Amino acid sequence: MTDGWLPPAEYYATRPKQMASGGALFRDTEGRVLLLATTYGDEEWELPGGGLNEGEPPWAGARREIKEELGLDVLPGRLLVVDWVPPQPDGRPALENHVFDGGILDNARIASLRLDKRELKRSKFATRAECTAMLRPHMARRVNACLDIVDTGRFLYLENGFDPLRATEIS
Repeated sequence: MTDGWLPPAEYYATRPKQMASGGALFRDTEGRVLLLATTYGDEEWELPGGGLNEGEPPWAGARREIKEELGLDVLPGRLLVVDWVPPQPDGRPALENHVFDGGILDNARIASLRLDKRELKRSKFATRAECTAMLRPHMARRVNACLDIVDTGRFLYLENGFDPLRATEIS
């Protein structure tokens, strides 16, 4: 082409790559948040969920990950937060996290959870303060934002756990 425009496939090859994930915020009847300790990495705690497969929508990916990790086949609720995390020094590209409302799990539902032992060491229902202490800072900000809005019907866009419109830390 002589006008400087690239064919779509060539153009798309020049575009930045970005990863995405889908997960859910589950709470117990006391309002504590379900956290999972992974078998990979430095035993960092996470929300249920994980990376999306090529072409997989975030909601479907969250549902798949919840079933794989917890043995729980549920339909995630509404989207609470999209949190964009910048590229990391270790080479990981930017990551767009989608957190859906997993709802409140009663004691019978909690007893039915079956952790995938290949991926998970244990689970814990944590208070807001415990989440802040246990999670990496950007994830703690994300969880706090979810807790702030879960009952409001609102949705938040975050960048590394911060609301760019408020330019301050959530909670």
